[in-house]
Amino acid sequence: MLSHKAKYALKALLYLAQQEETHISRTIEIADAASIPKKFLEQILLDLKRGHFVGSKQGKFGGYYLLKSKNDITLADIHRLFDGAIALLPCASLNFYERCSDCVDESECLLRHGLITIREETLKAMQGITIASLVKK
Repeated sequence: MLSHKAKYALKALLYLAQQEETHISRTIEIADAASIPKKFLEQILLDLKRGHFVGSKQGKFGGYYLLKSKNDITLADIHRLFDGAIALLPCASLNFYERCSDCVDESECLLRHGLITIREETLKAMQGITIASLVKK
């Protein structure tokens, strides 16, 4: 399941994606429109900024805007940024791999093979869903 943080990040990105490309959205504007607590949103936007998904402008007319194209931001990107691995166990993960301490022979582990299949299918689906594709629906 997605964490609240990942869900709110997606809602904020969806809001930004629906704005004119030159529009800079204030935090309160995003929070109100997407029903996200403002203080929580501020943290999320900073994480999205560190991840190079959004940019910000300071000052009286400051706020946030998409830095990366809405066509290039996938559910997989946001899940990994906020919730970590897509795989159900570390031994089946691409980016967060760790060997299981109780595994005798990883190459023969039936559970790992099954979980790798689940990870591959989940990753394929999550990479196929972009912010742009969600806005179109």
